[in-house]
Amino acid sequence: MREIVVDPEVLEFVKNSGEDYRVSTDCSGPVILPTRMKPPKETDLRVKAGKQTLYISRVQARYIDRVTMDMLFDPARASSCVMYEDL
Repeated sequence: MREIVVDPEVLEFVKNSGEDYRVSTDCSGPVILPTRMKPPKETDLRVKAGKQTLYISRVQARYIDRVTMDMLFDPARASSCVMYEDL
């Protein structure tokens, strides 16, 4: 598996958030969500950000080579995705 670069802004965001995040898949492609919304899986890659962890799903790890802030979950976009029906 190739190396995935996580932008410093993403690491800083996760570090300062006080919670863990996960790069997962939604209707638009890769998305960074809090793990309270999408729990990590045993197969996820793990990237430390201070005391927090950014998990990257194995599915997304096959397709991405970089994690950027534009992947951060946008509640405004969520209304058009069946994955977020309960929000």
